[in-house]
Amino acid sequence: MGLTLTSSKPGFFLASVLTTLFCLSASLGAQSPQKWTIDSVLNMVDAGARDFRTLTANVEHLKYTDVVKDISKESGQMWLRKKDDKMRIEFSKPDPRTILRSGDNLFVYSPKINRVEEYNLGKNRALVDQYLELGFGTRSENMKKSYEVAFGGEQELDGRKTLLLELTPKSEEMRAQISKVQVWMDESSWLPAQQKFFEAGSGDYLLIRYSDAKKNLKIDESRFKSDWPKNVTKVKPRG
Repeated sequence: MGLTLTSSKPGFFLASVLTTLFCLSASLGAQSPQKWTIDSVLNMVDAGARDFRTLTANVEHLKYTDVVKDISKESGQMWLRKKDDKMRIEFSKPDPRTILRSGDNLFVYSPKINRVEEYNLGKNRALVDQYLELGFGTRSENMKKSYEVAFGGEQELDGRKTLLLELTPKSEEMRAQISKVQVWMDESSWLPAQQKFFEAGSGDYLLIRYSDAKKNLKIDESRFKSDWPKNVTKVKPRG
């Protein structure tokens, strides 16, 4: 059935068509926004994880210590490569500091005192991965193995739409260190916009914010080299 011209004036007909289209557009725009559920959020997390290979981003750490009601901040850049578990965080403010992870080895280099702390993750590797790589290429089935996962709703964070996942560690070993983790997934990239780790037995927490995140860029191998001075003091802390 075609449109019927009800007026001899073409202008009236055109106005009628435009009005109809405008009303239809307004009606479509007024439809309810997507109703997110834990299953639909985790499906999107899985979709984003399938092709995840590398990440570069600006990063900010905010460490809150409840006893003294103090927040310390440091900011810098990070590079992450999933296939061989390599990561580098280069803090520049307020003091330079480098965290380098290569497989089972983790290094923390402080140039002001020319010292590098060396850790072998060994049997704790899986536990450390839960903190260092949470949300970056993590599939929901792996997340569920380690955490009870709940959906905390949609939130706007620094102008970005995010979906909050609340994770409670299943193992006593993990709960002895971290009582809960919150992860805000960016709806546009399905990468974490923010993570919050609550320390067990205190009001302390670590808040990590990510910005200008770029996925699957080529990262030069030199980013993951231990490039501190030869005369650096090396220490291997216990624990």
